[in-house]
Amino acid sequence: MTRTEDLHSLTGAYALHALPDDERTAFERHLAHCGTCEQETLELAAAAARLGLAATVTPGPELKDRVLRRITTVRQVPPGGGRAERARRVVPRGRGPVRWALAACVAAAVGLGGTIVWQYQRAQDAGERAARAEQRAGTLAGVLAAPDAASRTARLAGGATGTLIVSEREDRAVFLASGLAEPPQGKVYQLWFDDRGTMRPAGLMERDRTSQAVLLEGAVDGAAGVGITVEPAGGSERPTSTPIALMNLPA
Repeated sequence: MTRTEDLHSLTGAYALHALPDDERTAFERHLAHCGTCEQETLELAAAAARLGLAATVTPGPELKDRVLRRITTVRQVPPGGGRAERARRVVPRGRGPVRWALAACVAAAVGLGGTIVWQYQRAQDAGERAARAEQRAGTLAGVLAAPDAASRTARLAGGATGTLIVSEREDRAVFLASGLAEPPQGKVYQLWFDDRGTMRPAGLMERDRTSQAVLLEGAVDGAAGVGITVEPAGGSERPTSTPIALMNLPA
């Protein structure tokens, strides 16, 4: 498919990453010279991201209890799994079956105690992560569904698209990325609120996902825009590189 009239019809498939390699290459060459297709592709990519988020299901309140119950039924190797073996080695040989029985009980207690503590900590951590994820998902969905939500879409480097969605009522913002290249090894994309020249940290993006929805950390609080930089893993307090994108907040 190489005719121009045919290429115009590929905006939807391209936005959904559904084109084979040869057609994607041909369409990207066409996209560089067709403003109409570029705008349509950006809008379709943003719409697809919002529809996908609208279809997500927020975990119910019973998820934490279910995780805590199930995790204790999974057989786990305790950290430092050699402790039971070390306990057996400290018992002198040739002292009779009573000593061996006592050593076995001590070893079992050490191993079982370590496993229970470790599993409990794992369960607690899993429950806390689930609760945080549920809270963030609820806030993100609230921004997208807010009646005053406004959006702005822009073309990013490498053919990626970015959509910024802001709710004045919620005083929060969401960034939707599609087709974003993976950052260099040891680096991560970091989002910033532009407080009229002063960049305020707004969270990190997942480095191994080319398409994602990110709830920006903190309130919009009158910011003029949002920027994206490449930072060392873990993020920075202030930008250390030139922004790869700067987007004004939607009016």
